Amino acid sequence: MSSRIEQTFARARAEQRSVLGIFATAGDPDRQKSAAILQAIARGGADFIEIGMPFSDPMADGPSIQAASLRALRSGMNLQGTLDMAAAVRAEFPDLPIILMGYYNPIYIYGNEAFLAAAAAAGADGLIIVDLPVEEDDELAQPTRQAGLDFIRLVTPTTRGARLEKVLAEASGFVYYVAVAGITGTKSAATETIAEAVSAIRAVTDLPVVTGFGIRTPQQAAAAAAAGDGVVVGSALVDRIAESAEKGKQADQIATETEAFVASLAAALR
Repeated sequence: MSSRIEQTFARARAEQRSVLGIFATAGDPDRQKSAAILQAIARGGADFIEIGMPFSDPMADGPSIQAASLRALRSGMNLQGTLDMAAAVRAEFPDLPIILMGYYNPIYIYGNEAFLAAAAAAGADGLIIVDLPVEEDDELAQPTRQAGLDFIRLVTPTTRGARLEKVLAEASGFVYYVAVAGITGTKSAATETIAEAVSAIRAVTDLPVVTGFGIRTPQQAAAAAAAGDGVVVGSALVDRIAESAEKGKQADQIATETEAFVASLAAALR
């Protein structure tokens, strides 16, 4: 039986379009608003959601997502709360892939076995763990696959040759191509560079390739998606959430604005 992730990419191929993934940090700017935002992302037409697991030292992320993690932690969000939010999305949207993205430390503290059981029970489909290299596969990647979840690999512009083959040997779900050599939300890659990288990745794996980091507008999303199988937008939405929270907007208004932004991205890919 195919997974929700596989079904999503197959459906997009049948419709001759790319997939749209949207990232938001659980608990940002607070639990109530965050719950409304996640629901709005799904309603807006995202093909999958990446729910960020807040962490105090998100070293791969730029200022926007760093700030989002800190807001979420200050609001009382933790890993159990993140799993609860994932379960709420799953209850409302049974076919939507949910990917938990973050860093290993909170999982290690929670306990790997307990976390994987809880993630599966919450309806998660996969993990993206930024700071666990392939050399540590037995720590979490292999147990994740055994638990029935995908362990989605990150590939950067400097991942080439034998290293690329090693990174993708046990990959599943899809490949997340990090389009810039740096942190999230700070710069964008040229479409030609993305196309070259996607071609190199496809020479090693049959998995779909999704591009993220530095995609902020519908136009950029469409251009990046044309080079691969989909895109992920994160910091651009996180910045909008931060601005809305600073202005004191209520959950329903932030949700409405989020849904409209996601819909504009989804339309660009169709």
